[in-house]
Amino acid sequence: MLPTSFIPVSHLTETASVRVSAEQRQLIHMAASILLDYPTPERYENFPLIRSELTAAKLPTPVAQALSRFLEAPEFDDLQSLEKHYVSIFDLKRRATMYLSYYLTGDTRKRGTALVRFTEAYRAGGCEVDRDELPDYLPMVLEFSAVGDTQIAGDLLSSHREGIELLRTTLESSGSPYAGLVAAICMTLPAIDRATKERYLKLITDGPPAEMVGATAMGPLEPFTFGETNGSH
Repeated sequence: MLPTSFIPVSHLTETASVRVSAEQRQLIHMAASILLDYPTPERYENFPLIRSELTAAKLPTPVAQALSRFLEAPEFDDLQSLEKHYVSIFDLKRRATMYLSYYLTGDTRKRGTALVRFTEAYRAGGCEVDRDELPDYLPMVLEFSAVGDTQIAGDLLSSHREGIELLRTTLESSGSPYAGLVAAICMTLPAIDRATKERYLKLITDGPPAEMVGATAMGPLEPFTFGETNGSH
């Protein structure tokens, strides 16, 4: 599919939540954590096992169909093609970044504060980051959701839901099979509220902030509180 300058209206609808068990959610998030990460040869070797485990889990049909968009894509069977596609999507598009706080703060002075929140969330869940990667990296948050504190991870994902939805939308409009992975993640999260949907639509229009104009360009960045419901920041 050729790149397009337009996002189909159908893609602007948030993904509906699907009921999954706690074990299924952990499996989906762990699988997505690996599959959404850069496809190194070591990770790629585990792809067939991941596909087998997802198939054996008998996931709800909408989730299974979303995952199959990636698992059955031609790129899935060729590491070089997958590497090339990954770079073209995630390294070159501001609206398809894996760094969740970027959708909220862009390259502004508030980015540092937002990143600290992720580190504090991991510590509150009894974990420390042991990787040379920014703490808001989506695969890392998903791994934390799978093996760490599920509630805190859920709060992190829900509080950045508009960014995740923009990522999904961008991938879908680009015809990327990775869209299926992000759609499956969204299905495991609570339904978004009106305020979150409005922020999502604003991101569609404006994109992440490009620069800071004055100290209050985006308004106050409120402290993240564990246990807040979806749509809060």
